[in-house]
Amino acid sequence: MQSSQVIEALAALAHETRLAVYRMLVERGPDGLAAGVIAERLAIPPSSLTFHVQHLHRAGLVTQRRLSRQLIYAADFAAMNGLVAFLTENCCGRGAGACLPLCEPAADSAAACCAARSA
Repeated sequence: MQSSQVIEALAALAHETRLAVYRMLVERGPDGLAAGVIAERLAIPPSSLTFHVQHLHRAGLVTQRRLSRQLIYAADFAAMNGLVAFLTENCCGRGAGACLPLCEPAADSAAACCAARSA
């Protein structure tokens, strides 16, 4: 992941509503959620949700697909893993590939969890 992508992703997550949307989508897994469901669960107007979720989409953190008349959003786990990997790349000053167990990206276990859930 390039520095500019990381900055855009972190900027997108630096808002309470967008962070709540993203965490909800990560929890949901690769199946994602319909926009209406997200708006209802977070008690925000659909127009506000659209603004926030498009910000996450432009940052590459979520995917969007159409299912009939609904927009379904899902976390992009490859992007999430890339972000975590970038942030922990030189963990503990040891350089890439030499991380201590406490520095290993937690996202790897999240991706494995989601893969097991969808199997």
